[in-house]
Amino acid sequence: MTTSEFSALDAAGVDQIRSSKQARLDMSTGSLLKSAVQLAGDSYGPEINTQDAGKIALTIVGPKGEIKGDTDRIRFNTTDARTDFSEITFFLTAESLDSYVSLLRDGVQRYGIDSQDTERWIKSVKDDPASKSDYSLTSGTSTGLDVNYDLRYDGSKGTQVIIVHVSPRV
Repeated sequence: MTTSEFSALDAAGVDQIRSSKQARLDMSTGSLLKSAVQLAGDSYGPEINTQDAGKIALTIVGPKGEIKGDTDRIRFNTTDARTDFSEITFFLTAESLDSYVSLLRDGVQRYGIDSQDTERWIKSVKDDPASKSDYSLTSGTSTGLDVNYDLRYDGSKGTQVIIVHVSPRV
């Protein structure tokens, strides 16, 4: 049983995240240590996938703010030699271009993602909504962490994806 306000990533912690549909991770010091989430130093992080069971309300607490998103997939990147995670990746989805644009502009406001870069990309896709685009926006750093939006847009598909990469500031 977890006594912290933060989620564990051991088997019991992952089960709790899947059942509660909530995950709260502590990167307030600028990184997420494996020991802080009940994992051994040589462990790799789990992949938490709830695609068939609904979305997880994810919160990552950074040094200067929180990163939030509803996602059905969370990945943790590390090596067996690291004591922390080099990156947390999660996926945001939108069912329309307008919803997608709203998510992008929200990232600009919340995380300091470059607004000019974002608006240029939005204009290009609105000019040709049937287009296909893989594009990475300039990272935001206002939370004290690097927050990168990796855009996967395909106007021929009903669901659009933003891959969010959260990593320690270097």
